[in-house]
Amino acid sequence: MKPPALASPNLTARIAGLAAPILVGQLAAIANPVLDTLMVARYSAADLAALSVGASIYVSIFVGLNGVMQSLMPTFGQLYGAGALGKIAGEARQGSWLAVLMAIVGMLFLFFPAPFFSLTRASPELMEKVSLYLRILAFSLPASMLFLVYVTLNNALARPRMVMVIQVGALFLKLPLNLLLVFGGWHIPAFGAPGCAIATLILSWTTLTVGLLILRTHPFYHFLRLPKERFTPPRWQSLKELLKLGLPLGMNYFIEVTAFTFMSLFITRIGINAVAGHQVVANMATTLYMLPLSTAGATGALVAQAIGARKLPLARQIAFSGLRLAVCVAVVMATLLWCLRHIVVGLYTDNPGIVGNALPLVLFVCTYQIFDALQAVSSHILRAHKVVLAPTVLYVAALWCIGLGGGYLFAFNPFGLDIPQRLTGASGFWFCNALGLVLLSGVFLLLVNRVERRAENA
Repeated sequence: MKPPALASPNLTARIAGLAAPILVGQLAAIANPVLDTLMVARYSAADLAALSVGASIYVSIFVGLNGVMQSLMPTFGQLYGAGALGKIAGEARQGSWLAVLMAIVGMLFLFFPAPFFSLTRASPELMEKVSLYLRILAFSLPASMLFLVYVTLNNALARPRMVMVIQVGALFLKLPLNLLLVFGGWHIPAFGAPGCAIATLILSWTTLTVGLLILRTHPFYHFLRLPKERFTPPRWQSLKELLKLGLPLGMNYFIEVTAFTFMSLFITRIGINAVAGHQVVANMATTLYMLPLSTAGATGALVAQAIGARKLPLARQIAFSGLRLAVCVAVVMATLLWCLRHIVVGLYTDNPGIVGNALPLVLFVCTYQIFDALQAVSSHILRAHKVVLAPTVLYVAALWCIGLGGGYLFAFNPFGLDIPQRLTGASGFWFCNALGLVLLSGVFLLLVNRVERRAENA
């Protein structure tokens, strides 16, 4: 296998071509919780509330661990750009040890979720169902973390199609499994929300098995020498380097996702219909976010390869093309969502209480699309340069302090401030989160420009 040829007459087309299979794979993956929400919404409002709380806790943990695993992405990408293929194989094996470590940490949180429960003040009956949901998902984490090694390797080498095929196949299996386990049938009882967790458990181990088979049999991966490689113990220096990059990345991911998921925990205090309406819109927002995220992943991979090849002006050109593409797509999608908002919400539920709580929140999703796209691509560009600490500080300020902190003040107004009624309740959280994203995207763009100039002058 040869290192990549980075020069391209049309960088936007190349980014789009790489982003397309990443997007399809991500949409297939994100369709799993969307299916969960759609089906459980038709099972019962109580189970939908349990799914909202349980999914919020699980996603907060999983995305943080996923962020740590993303330390492999710039590592693989820069080594590939530099032509150091033998080192990629070693990093992949150490990445597997990192995945095991992250799985152990995540399982402990899922088995003992009491700190998260203290934020919700929900009924014991609801928390019992959430606990079962989380404990089932705990057994899926080892497979999910190990599969991320395969995902980051393929994306960094600009070969995301194999990942896409596996994720799409998993989605096709998810539908019948959910139907069977949520609603019951064939002598299997109806589990409701916990049934979704059982389906996810089965699929996690299935996708890992398929990924390992491809790694061992496909000719492209022969440079990894997996069939010939004996047991490789962990190298603590390698793990230390991965964690040095991965822990801030994990914190970035955790902050970003908890800006949404902690909303669910706080909004649970308002009522079942409020948190269910929030869950519907959160699903819509997450689905839309896959568009800039796929562009960001493609842009980051190509920027990392250019950095590894010491083609820094080309890295800047790739970064600009990725940002421009993400903004154009965001404008189109925000316009479509606003025009079709009643139809889209109606696809989730026909419950008037949930619909009434969901529709006002759609405005905020449409408003911040451009800024969310800018921050997503910018963060991946910075990651390709292995700049991770400054984004962590910025995420804390914008998404936790302004988004969650300000959202709490607007939603519950504990100090009796003169806040417009339309910006209280769940809308308060969404308004402040949008404000945080606007500020975050502006500062990120300035930071990207500074990092690029510093790299070119080094």
